[in-house]
Amino acid sequence: MGRTRLIAVRLLPVLFIAAGAMVYAASVEQNGGYVARNMIPMSLVVILAATTLYRGNGRWSGSGWRWPLGTLGFAIPAIGLSLYLHYGYSVDMDGMFSASVYPQEVFKYLPLYTVVAGAIGFLIGWIAGKNV
Repeated sequence: MGRTRLIAVRLLPVLFIAAGAMVYAASVEQNGGYVARNMIPMSLVVILAATTLYRGNGRWSGSGWRWPLGTLGFAIPAIGLSLYLHYGYSVDMDGMFSASVYPQEVFKYLPLYTVVAGAIGFLIGWIAGKNV
């Protein structure tokens, strides 16, 4: 199996998870003004996963453990925090929707928060991968 085919096959689960997260986020926001902006963290996960597989010649740990652990460290807070806040908004957790004057504004800066949290997770994974 060639390198490109290995990368494509091993990237499929990441694409499915990211696409599912994007569809859920878009359905919660319902054509709000920040839908495209909130797809950035999920897109970055796919880019990091593709980079990891490319550097590892189609294998997750082909170039060591720094990239896989860094990618996982980015994905968990980036996608997890985004999905958590979208879920909280959809079920009106603690008045997130009903008690707010501008309820959609939570999604304005959410991509920035999730990318920063993901970057911190990436650095932690990168450092942990160095010691493996």
